[in-house]
Amino acid sequence: MFQSLLHLPEDAILGLMSRYREDPSPRKVDLGVGVYRNEAGLTPVLDCVRSAERRILATQSTKSYVAPAGRSEFNLAVSEWVLGPGHPALEERRVRTIQAPGGCGALRVGAELIRAAAPAVTVHLSDPTWGNHAPLLGGCGLRLARYPYYDPRGHDLRFEAMLEHLSAAPPGDVVLIHACCHNPSGADLDEPQWRALIERLLERELIPFIDLAYQGLGVSPAADVAGLRLVVASVPESLVAVSFSKNLGLYRERVGALLAIGADATRADVMSSHVLQIARSIYSMPPDHGAAIAAEILTDAELRSGWMVELEAMRHRIVGMRALLADRLRAVTRSDAFEFLRTQRGMFSLLGVPAEAVNALRGEHRVYMTADGRINLAGVTAENVDYLAASIGSVL
Repeated sequence: MFQSLLHLPEDAILGLMSRYREDPSPRKVDLGVGVYRNEAGLTPVLDCVRSAERRILATQSTKSYVAPAGRSEFNLAVSEWVLGPGHPALEERRVRTIQAPGGCGALRVGAELIRAAAPAVTVHLSDPTWGNHAPLLGGCGLRLARYPYYDPRGHDLRFEAMLEHLSAAPPGDVVLIHACCHNPSGADLDEPQWRALIERLLERELIPFIDLAYQGLGVSPAADVAGLRLVVASVPESLVAVSFSKNLGLYRERVGALLAIGADATRADVMSSHVLQIARSIYSMPPDHGAAIAAEILTDAELRSGWMVELEAMRHRIVGMRALLADRLRAVTRSDAFEFLRTQRGMFSLLGVPAEAVNALRGEHRVYMTADGRINLAGVTAENVDYLAASIGSVL
């Protein structure tokens, strides 16, 4: 049977991680892998996570399954964390939340729900977008298209072109939207743009599927979901995929959720029934440990307050590294070509350099980034920033 299979190429980001680990150079710099790192280059376990975990381990009496939908207190807390207490969709009982294995699991379950409801629709992804969006959504058989979003050479948001593309989308099509800290560009929509996008979604009867992976790492937890909250309040139906990998550092615990928002409570119940059946057919039951940690933090005032302090420190470090790298590149290049780093949000930006420069940075200077020139600003430190800026300057 398996003799007919051909060897597939390795995943670009996973392959990059492997090459970085195998590189013996003491000067190597990892800007490729999409995880938060502190000044020491480590992905830390947050203090609030350690405290929550100790409580759970001290009181947990069973390892039996929780429920197909996951932990109920987690789902309720996530709904309020994302939408805010008193959000119209919550008041109208139009929201159904299920726990998922990370943001990836939420995206795939959402894609399967779309396919079950309307297998012929097209899902429109931003150009550029996170490299795993296409496999996760297209892997279940959905058609994919790309809408203009960002020009990496000019560092401009292509918003009018985005609206023009969506104006031609058939009613019922789905639009995948980054809630904040756009990956890979770092360029986010402002409030007027969110409102204009909502008008287009309503006008064309398009369904928003919002990917929320970085809440709290852009401006603030509330500001980072202001656009998302407007969309959910304004558009009758929507999906939201949530991840706690970045903002709680729970990468390996795979903590995520899917919010299914229906036109009314009855439709939301129908959507939820399909989501549960889809989850059952893919992974049966979600993992509990990470969700238990997140629920403990979200529902305990002391732990949540501590999390906000730690999250703010993470956000400020990213903002600081953006400014520091922009300063060093200004000095090296004697130009303002990299000033966009200061104004973009979240961990990622596209350098906008040609492919040969990316290859030279990797081959000659041991500076690792993805082939499109995406860099993770959390990989920049006070110790490596001068070497990094000099390396970038030398290949331009």
